[in-house]
Amino acid sequence: MGSFSIWHWIIVLVVVILVFGTKKLPSLGQDLGNALRGFKKAMSDEEPQKLAADPKPDADAKAKTESKDRVS
Repeated sequence: MGSFSIWHWIIVLVVVILVFGTKKLPSLGQDLGNALRGFKKAMSDEEPQKLAADPKPDADAKAKTESKDRVS
């Protein structure tokens, strides 16, 4: 009961074709591809900004744990 067999995927494909039609499927695929490309670009652009904002997060965490150890 875990994975889908080929028959499940064929039924899903038939239902999608019946709902959207064959003329809409290429444009839906293109829109989905553009959305994924934009998401990946946004994620890769965000990564350098995080590093620039917090250059040494390990040093800050280490300093906090050392100060807690001194208090205890």
